[in-house]
Amino acid sequence: MDLDRYLEEKCALVNRALKNLLGSSDTYPSVLHQAAHYSLFAGGKRIRPALVLAAAEAVSEGVDTAVLNAACAVECIHTYSLIHDDLPALDNDDLRRGLPTCHKKYGDAMAILAGDSLLTSAFELLGRTQGVDNALIVQAVIELSSAAGAAGMIGGQVVDIESEGTEIAFPVLEYIHIHKTGKLILASVRCGAILSGAKEAELKSLSRYGEAIGLAFQIADDLLDVEGTDEELGKKAGMDELRGKATYPALLGIAESRRRAADLVDVAIEALNGFGPQADPLRSIAQRIVSRRS
Repeated sequence: MDLDRYLEEKCALVNRALKNLLGSSDTYPSVLHQAAHYSLFAGGKRIRPALVLAAAEAVSEGVDTAVLNAACAVECIHTYSLIHDDLPALDNDDLRRGLPTCHKKYGDAMAILAGDSLLTSAFELLGRTQGVDNALIVQAVIELSSAAGAAGMIGGQVVDIESEGTEIAFPVLEYIHIHKTGKLILASVRCGAILSGAKEAELKSLSRYGEAIGLAFQIADDLLDVEGTDEELGKKAGMDELRGKATYPALLGIAESRRRAADLVDVAIEALNGFGPQADPLRSIAQRIVSRRS
């Protein structure tokens, strides 16, 4: 399949929906909304919302409003996390996607509040969804809140910070990657499937897929920070080493890291054996995760 075209179509769909759902950047107080829009529409690839949509397509004939709202919610959560990650108290980055980070353009306080706004907006988008079994909406809210909170992304970020500049055991590294990055990717896949009425066996297979690509994605990010250029990454390369971050290349080396990422992609694709051509976007995304250059 033509994955580039698929992702372009999904990106355009999600961007239109986000603009409709979140309203104008001129809404009062305008500086808050401008800061949120600045980061939200800074050119992201929309991989996570695409996974929501692709998982839904794997188990149903189309994408309904609930699935699209979930895709938008995932992107709001992801963007909030990037805004906060870039802050001086955390990674202190000046660039994101080739542009000044939110706090560099709008100041630390407004970046914090813009991130807060996007995080809370995510659950409003899901909660306002009409015409769908409320039990499914509640399940999706639980999936995303768990993935974004202390049991997921936030927990992974805390251990990541605590591990900087120290020698850690491999299980700790795996915990960081699974929680910091993998949990939200897994939740993206599961939300799309849940809201599209996936059967228990389908959800189990898609969960296995999501777990595998979630970890593979972060390993690929680790490798890109070592091997990529500033232009490819849209930010300064080589920062993981400078910060003493716990990464797969630092602990296992580049060759072994690349092998593990490839093995995880194989696991993900194998998990989709029970699905037909409708799951081809998921298969292609898994392969793209480890071959991307940005």
